[in-house]
Amino acid sequence: MTKRERRTFTEEFKQQIVQLYQNGKPRKEIIREYDLTPSSLDKWVSQSQTSGSFKEKDNLTPEQQELAELKKRNKQLEMENDIFKASRADTRTKVNVIKKNQHKYSISAMCKVLQIKRSTYYYKAKERQAEDDITSDIIEIFNKSLQNYGTRKIKKELVKRGKIVSRRRIGRIMKEQGLVSSYTLAQFKPHSSGTNESEHKNELNRQFTQKESLSVVVSDLTYVRVDKKWQYICVFVDLFNREIIGYSAGRHKNALLVYRALASIKTDLRQIKLFHTDRGSEFKNKLIDEALATFNIKRSLSMKGCPYDNAVAEATFKIIKTEFIKRRHFDSLKDLEKDLSQYIHWFNHKRIHGTLRYLSPLEFKLEHLKKVV
Repeated sequence: MTKRERRTFTEEFKQQIVQLYQNGKPRKEIIREYDLTPSSLDKWVSQSQTSGSFKEKDNLTPEQQELAELKKRNKQLEMENDIFKASRADTRTKVNVIKKNQHKYSISAMCKVLQIKRSTYYYKAKERQAEDDITSDIIEIFNKSLQNYGTRKIKKELVKRGKIVSRRRIGRIMKEQGLVSSYTLAQFKPHSSGTNESEHKNELNRQFTQKESLSVVVSDLTYVRVDKKWQYICVFVDLFNREIIGYSAGRHKNALLVYRALASIKTDLRQIKLFHTDRGSEFKNKLIDEALATFNIKRSLSMKGCPYDNAVAEATFKIIKTEFIKRRHFDSLKDLEKDLSQYIHWFNHKRIHGTLRYLSPLEFKLEHLKKVV
């Protein structure tokens, strides 16, 4: 049996149907012609004769009216009981209470009980929605940064989304949401290694800002704990856009690790003008010297015991240790190499850098190429 579709009728329609009935048109004809139910027609005729109104509230018996009033009063008391504790609270709390109970009670009634203007509620509710939207953006940006970005970089990413938010406000939201940047974690210093006694001078002389890609490449190494053993990472960084152009991971901190990182560089090595490192012994090796000579790459070494001469490489590894190493556990060298590859891809393509006007290394390079063209 097909279920009858529920219909609605206007006051004018009901009045016309009653008039047809009162003017003598047969009941059966009215029901058939207008596709009505007998009970609907009988009800409208009765309402017209009793109160002259087709509204339900105008056709209640005294007992039904009393019951309706009791239900209304009970609902009022129920509402007042639910929100009583918030009646003396601040506006923000009152807005939250109304928002949480709007599925149960009317907003107007709750505003009246809590003595807050409806306009105030709607303004604050809109303000709260904007806050919720910003919170969602901050959580999304934080997670996409591999849980590394702090307030400064999150603020820059919000600007890209057309939202101006203070770092203080971002910090408050991060605290509320339990978002802890890698940079708030405790740091520790690496072990010292042997030194390279080569007579090569510091040709770079702390000129860390370069205007051309591959004009200067710097390098360094650091250690990683893999399955209770120390493994090592070497990276090559282009000073022009801070891009990691080459890297390697291995069990030993030696020249072979450096050579493998050099070999991983996908561009023409002859384009590199100057190669700068600290005086770690792993950078002084016949294999490295021959490779640099083959591609006519000039050599530069930091002064002995002066880490500031290779500050960009040091800073890059501080970033890597904070954002990548300290938040992960590696079961094998293969796991380390896989995760390192993914991290460096994110580092080059997505991670924004303050020294690059808060662009990623590849965005910065692309912008430079557009200007040149």
